[in-house]
Amino acid sequence: MQKAFKYLDKHKIKYAFHNYKTEGIDKETIKAWLDILPLEQVINTKSATFKALSDEDKAKITTKSKAINLMISNTSMIKRPLLVMEPKKILLGFSEQDWNDKFSS
Repeated sequence: MQKAFKYLDKHKIKYAFHNYKTEGIDKETIKAWLDILPLEQVINTKSATFKALSDEDKAKITTKSKAINLMISNTSMIKRPLLVMEPKKILLGFSEQDWNDKFSS
């Protein structure tokens, strides 16, 4: 997250930060993300939170509605940063080269 903040500040790109770890996240927001991105990309399977899930909970990830409920109750399993640039354009994760490409186009 810090690299993303530094990048945005350095390039004078205005942003609003929503900390869904402390502020929570709603179903509609996650549904909107999943209209653009595949579920497998939004869930951070490398996170400690994901790894700590039971096999039963991991099995729930096969359907969007169950996965959304799981993400709402375990926000740390959502990949970050997730930058919504427009209603249909999202940058997921931080790669300076990818961000340079997206912001220069």
